[in-house]
Amino acid sequence: MATSNETPAGDLATQILHALDKNSPLLSSAAFPTIPSTEVKGALDRLASRDMVKYETIDREEAILEPEGEQIAANGSHEARVFEALRTAVEGLTIQELETAIGDKNVVKIGQGRAFREKWISKTADGKFKAAKESIKDTTKEQMQTIQSTKSYPDAKMLADLKKRKLVRTQKIISFNIQKGKKFALKIPEVATDLTADMIASGSWKSATFKGYNFKALGADQHPGALHPLNKVRSELRQIFFEMGFQEMPTDKFVESGFWNFDALFVPQQHPARDMQDTFYVSDPKEADMPRGEDSSDTADYKTYWDNVRDVHQDGKYGSIGYRYPWSGEESKKLVLRTHTTAISANMLYKLAQQKGPDGRPPPARYFSIDRVFRNETVDATHLAEFHQVEGVIADYDLTLGGLMEFMDIFFGKMGITDLKYKCAYNPYTEPSMEIFSYHKGLGKLVEIGNSGMFRAEMLESMGLPKDMRVFGWGLSLERPTMIKYGISNIRELLGHKVDLNFMRNSPAVRLDKE
Repeated sequence: MATSNETPAGDLATQILHALDKNSPLLSSAAFPTIPSTEVKGALDRLASRDMVKYETIDREEAILEPEGEQIAANGSHEARVFEALRTAVEGLTIQELETAIGDKNVVKIGQGRAFREKWISKTADGKFKAAKESIKDTTKEQMQTIQSTKSYPDAKMLADLKKRKLVRTQKIISFNIQKGKKFALKIPEVATDLTADMIASGSWKSATFKGYNFKALGADQHPGALHPLNKVRSELRQIFFEMGFQEMPTDKFVESGFWNFDALFVPQQHPARDMQDTFYVSDPKEADMPRGEDSSDTADYKTYWDNVRDVHQDGKYGSIGYRYPWSGEESKKLVLRTHTTAISANMLYKLAQQKGPDGRPPPARYFSIDRVFRNETVDATHLAEFHQVEGVIADYDLTLGGLMEFMDIFFGKMGITDLKYKCAYNPYTEPSMEIFSYHKGLGKLVEIGNSGMFRAEMLESMGLPKDMRVFGWGLSLERPTMIKYGISNIRELLGHKVDLNFMRNSPAVRLDKE
């Protein structure tokens, strides 16, 4: 028969039973002060599963002196020691003499400053230190001795000051209030843990006592693989785009030429975004080739497109006066880590311009992308040098700004974000442009959630798109909705070396509210 072994006399569970027999209720920290709380809890759980005891957990904080605090409890505070050394030297002491008298430079350095603040000492005209009072009360020493003897602290403000001075630390103490259970006994009964074939054959199961099942016990952690919270939110956003008929753009090129990243988007070459303080430039190789197709099947005329972009920047074209500056092809060829996925959108729209629908014109299209971009940012709680951009693009005929606002209401509504507000903004490649805001109930204010606009005619017509084809564009970061959904206040806890892997494993799947 599979049963547990008889409990030895020295077993902790047996010790608890005997102690409880003499004194009930029993406080574990008083009865077993040297035994770790985890071992005590294991023994108590074993007894509680048999209804032999019942217990409740008591958590409290205990104050512990740091080595410097123990030194003060024994010898007095630094400022008091400085005062006593000067009080006995009637003529006063120089700083060197004071260090010799006390024998500890650190005590003198800290103590003389605090003694001056307390006005216990003063400085003479010849530069010596001398006592300014007949006697003092060493409050810090008394505090250290009180904490040393009682392990407690009477005042939270005092504790905070002592912790700041690194004289005291606190630690969590777990103890248990133990009482007798319904089946209390001094001996732990033998119980069967399994029903075996031998027990059935012999009939011993009829008189055996079986150990009860612990339905609250957790299974062993299997450490399975887990998706990063960003990937969970990304998956939900992808489904929203697919539901709305969007096609995902290829975003596997982290390095782009200045042409696709800036010039094709009508960003002037003198724009601050192109400074090294805002953009990461590639050093080897430094330049890209002229724009061209990815394979032999691409027959688009990139040379004409290049010339159109140059002309619209330098001299103006398609009804625009342009920026009127000498446009540089070398600047346009510089390689950069892409600062936005709109560089991919420009490439896709150019390819769309080469397509012909049944009416001989480019067909309507919907594109989206969710991928990494890079900015030369100062890293702080809300900014990293790299982040993920969510971007959507709609190309169709006779689109209007009102249509863009209506679509934004629908799109963000599928994410559970409603009551949008719009504010006029400036983007080099969209006109008109709008920042998108929503009321954040947790913060109690409007917060920016995205940027949007209609792509400029200078940008679209340079590609060869017809005049009556309009293009909506909007974007937002992937990190912000992820931080909101998972209650993360510091972006460095979401990406980088400070990420808690246990949080990654245990974070739940996200479900964006959908209409």
